[in-house]
Amino acid sequence: MIVTTTTAIEGYKITGYYGIVFGEVITGVNMFKDLGAGIRNLVGGRSTGYEQELTNARQEALAEMEQRAAAMGAHAIVGVDIDYEVLGADNGMLMVTSSGTAVTVEPL
Repeated sequence: MIVTTTTAIEGYKITGYYGIVFGEVITGVNMFKDLGAGIRNLVGGRSTGYEQELTNARQEALAEMEQRAAAMGAHAIVGVDIDYEVLGADNGMLMVTSSGTAVTVEPL
């Protein structure tokens, strides 16, 4: 499956549109990663625990979106956008959503 942020795919012609597809993931960051991030906030540096959670959530959201597009019969997803949000100030839940337009394509 071709997944792109652009509205066209070089070397391909879009032959059908199936609508907007989404992938959503809401994940919690465990207490130890949260503690490590708090220390990093005080002393500086990167929070690898949070970065890994973010990477995993993004990959899961994209995979879910691809599965939904494939179930519609699409070959590709164009115009992909990924959004991130923290849910609740105190609970540390991370929401990652991906969206795009499911399409069929054929080579030019």
